[in-house]
Order: sequence, then structure tokens, then C-alpha cells
Amino acid sequence: MKFTLRVFYIITLLICCPFILKAQLLNDPASIKTVQKSLDHIYNYEFDEAEAVINQVEKKYPNHPVTHILDSFILYWKHLPIKDNPTKSKEYIQKLNLALSATDKKFGKDTKDPEGIFYIMVARGYMAMMYNYRGEMLNAAGEGKKAYNAFVEGMKLMDKNPEFYFTSGMYNYYVEVYPELHPMVKPLLIFFKDGNKELGLKQVDIATRQGVITRAEACFYLAHLYIKYEMKPDKAVPYLNKLTDWYPKNPVFVMKNAEALLLAGEYDQAAKHTTTLRKYTSGFFPIALHTFQGIGYEKDTKSDAAAQKEYLLALKIPHDAQYTKEYHAMAYAGLARIANRAGNKTKAKEYYKKCLEKSEYKSLIKEAKAFK
Repeated sequence: MKFTLRVFYIITLLICCPFILKAQLLNDPASIKTVQKSLDHIYNYEFDEAEAVINQVEKKYPNHPVTHILDSFILYWKHLPIKDNPTKSKEYIQKLNLALSATDKKFGKDTKDPEGIFYIMVARGYMAMMYNYRGEMLNAAGEGKKAYNAFVEGMKLMDKNPEFYFTSGMYNYYVEVYPELHPMVKPLLIFFKDGNKELGLKQVDIATRQGVITRAEACFYLAHLYIKYEMKPDKAVPYLNKLTDWYPKNPVFVMKNAEALLLAGEYDQAAKHTTTLRKYTSGFFPIALHTFQGIGYEKDTKSDAAAQKEYLLALKIPHDAQYTKEYHAMAYAGLARIANRAGNKTKAKEYYKKCLEKSEYKSLIKEAKAFK
């Protein structure tokens, strides 16, 4: 079930609403450009500007599903991680329900219309992810099932638009890699179409180059796959460089770029992004900052004492399950290496054990399990 929800989220995240507009407003390129402009503002954390642009769409297309989805998208990025804000989480769900209601009104219940299917996909997918991270698994499963039904209908459209390289690529990759890491889910996938990891990576890469709306999501998730599963952070760097060039005000993209550069051993380049992160003193960004500074001290300047201090500071801050849990794992791994160099193997084993309790990165898991 967890696999299914993740796939739903990754497939539906952001790709649906813009593409739907392409179909809905095929003869209205000005409106398409307006929606794209709103998304660029959202990615760059220019929320007031985004709202002003979305209002233009709302005036031209009152109660259109996409305006509610774009409103929910602003909430998602503005209050990240939104699941930790009960008031905004409620508002977020309300916006998505409004999108579903508007879809029903425009296309009818149980619609088979491609446009309606995509609106349902994005709204249901977003809600499934929200419920999943809040631990409301029954609600998440219900929304996920509904999103999957819409996705199956939408699979027929994959060859109609280059934006679908992203969806097909993510599916092809995740349907193969996830059961490899979590064998218990294999029985749940018996009726799923087989995937292909290499093909999936190639398809998502095509989306970074040919996708108009999906290029940012494709860059972000392809980088994530290279870091988390492929253990090739150097291949993630070019995609994250693009994101920070396009959207320099987005701290999440800055954070992930710094991470990839550090893991790739590009310490001077990483330092520039780490310096930028110092501006963000709230939320989960301080965890990233301390972890990254610890890696820099440990791997670049070879100062174990300074690195240890930074790692411990990172661990004092509660992590977010979605974005910064892995940074706690990195901090524990760093402390384990430092303890081992100091001749304290017992302490190193304790830290690696804690690392394994947190980590989902194959590189960290491999390192921790290899320690004897």
C-alpha cells in the first residue's frame, strides 16, 4: 500500500494540472502561458505574484478545477511541510475537494473524459499523499485507489504529449525498484504492469528536456532517484543545478542541490548553496544546514571535532519524515565514522544502528551494514 501511494503521488504531482489546461485550453495559448507563469512564481516562492496570476485565470474561467488545484499548490509550497499545519492542511484538502466538485460539474461524475480524468488524478493523488503522511492510512488508501483508477484510464494517453515521459518514466522505475527494497509488497503488485528501471530513467530524462510544464518535477525526481537508489549523486547534480538556476528563491531546491554536490565531493560548489541555506532559520532547513556543514568539516577540511558538533546539532532538531529524515541518518553515519576513527567501534556500531533505523538511501544502508 505504501508503494502504491508513493507511485500515485509521484505520478500525479504537478504534471496533471498543467497538461489538463493544454487539453482544456488548446485554442487559448494566452491562458496556457498564464498558468505556466503562475507555476514559475510558485516554484520561485513568489506566492503573491502567483496568486495575482491565478486570479486572471479565475476571472476568465470561473470555478475552473485548475484554479483550485493551483491554490492548493500554493498552500503546499508556502506551508511546507503542510501536514504539520492542521489549519492549512484542512484548507488544502478543502481546495482539492473544490477541484473535484468543479470537475464533477464540468465533466459529470465517473467521467471518462481525458481532461476530467486528469483533474481527478491530481486532486485524489494530492489527498492520498496528505493522508499518508498524517498516518491516516484508510483515507489514504481510499484516495489512492480512486487516483489509480483515473491513472489507468490516463495511461492510454501517454503517447499523446511529451509531458507523459515523466509519468511513464516514474512508473517504470518505481514499479521495479520498490519491491526490490520491500519484498513484502510484491504480492500487491501481481496485477501491475511490469516496469524497466533503465527505461524509466531515460524517459524521465527526456521529460527534463522536452517537457514544458513537467521539466522541473522531472529534474527534481530524477535527481532524487540518482541519489537515493542509484548511488550516483554526480548524475543528480546537473538536474539540481538547473532547478536552482531557474528558481533561485526555492530553498528546497537549494537544499537538495547542496546535498547532491556534497555527496558528489564537490565541496566548493556545495558551500555556495550551504551559505544560502543560512538565511532559512525556521522549519526543517536548520537540520540540513548542520548536516551539510558537518559533512563539509568531515570530508573537506578533515576536522572531526567541528563535524561532530554540527552532526549533534542537527540531531537535536526534530526531523520531517518527508524531507529531512535522511539528514538525521547522514548525521548518525558521520558520527559513526568519527567514532571509528577515534577507535571507539562500539560507539560507531551504535551510531550505524541508529542510521539504519532512519535511512532509505542505498548508499547509507550499504555503508552501515558493511561496518564490522
